Amino acid sequence: MTYRLIVFDWDGTIIDSASTIAECIREASRELDLEVPETERARHVIGLGLHDAMRIAVPGLPAQRYPEFVASYRKHFLARKDAMQLFDGMRPLLEHLSKTHLLAIATGKSRAGLDRDLEFHQLKPLFAGSRCADETNPKPHPAMLVEIMEELGVQNDSSLMIGDTSHDLEMARAAEVDALAVTYGAHAEAGLRACGPLGCFSTVRELQGWLKQNA
Repeated sequence: MTYRLIVFDWDGTIIDSASTIAECIREASRELDLEVPETERARHVIGLGLHDAMRIAVPGLPAQRYPEFVASYRKHFLARKDAMQLFDGMRPLLEHLSKTHLLAIATGKSRAGLDRDLEFHQLKPLFAGSRCADETNPKPHPAMLVEIMEELGVQNDSSLMIGDTSHDLEMARAAEVDALAVTYGAHAEAGLRACGPLGCFSTVRELQGWLKQNA
């Protein structure tokens, strides 16, 4: 197998942020006097669009209060953002892959949030394209991948998706794109394997080994 395009999820795949996101969801719920979701439920919504995430994480919250919840979440998240770092080995992997492949990002983050993170971690030059949840249909809809492939002129059989959630893998399947799962992010390995990825990897080093042999 060889690929021209490799698309990465961001939170929980490139950057170690899943635990922080889940805790900020819980903090926002607590601040607004809502039922605080269990950590597993808060982690499950990572990567989804806003409305889907709110519906699952805080089902008792009426839609008209979503902006209030988002403002509280963002306050807690921004207070912690500088503490979130790339997973060990991720920067050299991306730098190496960018020399031989087109790289892109498909993320549940907003455009403003992704641009801020790319600038902070000095990764923007490595990526040829990206799509965010506030720009198109969010995961698990295939639109992010389809639009990235169309923009970069790459067919689905030459593209590969890498993510840490079932939402990533379901998006890839809907777009008829091969996918890999990393188990060090938001979702548990059993749920990831149930989505049928080509492989599951517990470290960036393991992921790099597979890509070296197959991508």
